[in-house]
Amino acid sequence: MRLVKRYVQPCEVSVIAYCLMPNHYHFLLRQDGETPLSKFINLLFNAYVQAVNRQQKRSGTLFEGRYRMAIVDDWGQLIHLCRYIHYNPVKAGMVKFPQEWPYSNYADWIGLRSGTLKDEHFIHDHFSSAEDYINFVMEYGKETEDTRKIGKYLFD
Repeated sequence: MRLVKRYVQPCEVSVIAYCLMPNHYHFLLRQDGETPLSKFINLLFNAYVQAVNRQQKRSGTLFEGRYRMAIVDDWGQLIHLCRYIHYNPVKAGMVKFPQEWPYSNYADWIGLRSGTLKDEHFIHDHFSSAEDYINFVMEYGKETEDTRKIGKYLFD
């Protein structure tokens, strides 16, 4: 995450939501300038792979296949993606509540942590309070129709 913080500003990227899982990750990013998101991803993962390879005294790739991305062009689906990303560790049975998972920015969204990898304006534009977002996320299990609608953006 230190590398993400290092590259977001120079690459003109905003992190909307993220969640790091043991076998995959989700980043919901917004391109805020002329720099393509692919440049941010390439810088980030090249630096990460080099650091891990140095640390482990190894060489080669760490990830299977290329990263995948999709353009989200529907604001309603964007909000549901945030919820999906933040609820992912609960759905996987790793925690009971999303705020218990330290490897996402959910705790930042609801004010339990003061991380810098979140877009305050985005959050406040869509939810009037942390409690509203908490309720929205916890309703996830009941709303399978919304999950079906955002399916084209998911690569699980």
